[in-house]
Amino acid sequence: MTTQDIRKIAFVCLHGSAKSLIAAEYCRRLAAERGLSIETTTSGPEPDAEIPANVVAGLAGDGIDVRGHKPLRVSKEGLADAGHIVSFGCALDGVAPPGIAVERWDDCPAVSDDYATARRFIAARIEKLLDRLASGRDGGGRR
Repeated sequence: MTTQDIRKIAFVCLHGSAKSLIAAEYCRRLAAERGLSIETTTSGPEPDAEIPANVVAGLAGDGIDVRGHKPLRVSKEGLADAGHIVSFGCALDGVAPPGIAVERWDDCPAVSDDYATARRFIAARIEKLLDRLASGRDGGGRR
C-alpha cells in the first residue's frame, strides 16, 4: 500500500470533534508539505453538536481554521471509499468496509486534559503513518 493507493484516510473518534479532527487537519497539512494528495474525513459514533472551544482555539493557534466544521456520525457510506482508517478508541465492527483494516490509536492522551500533549502525540503518529504510506510499508490499508 502506497500513497498512490491511498487517497483518503478516515479518522474516527468518539465524538468526531477532537482527536479525529486534529488528526485529519494535521494529516492534510503534513501530506501537502510532502507533496502528497491525501483527502481526510472525520466522524464519530456519538458526534458532538459542535467542535469544542479548546480544539478550535488550539488549531487556530497553528493556523488551521475549523470553525465551519460540523462533526458527523460514522457510517458505512462515510467509510466506503477510505483507503485507510484510523480509530481513536472506537470499535468499528459492522461499519468499516470489508477488506480495510482499522488502525487503532487508543493510547492517545485526552484532548480535554491537555490539548498540546494530544496534538503532539497525534502529529507524531501522522508523521509515522505518512512515512509508512510513502514507503509502501503500510499494513493497515485495503487487503
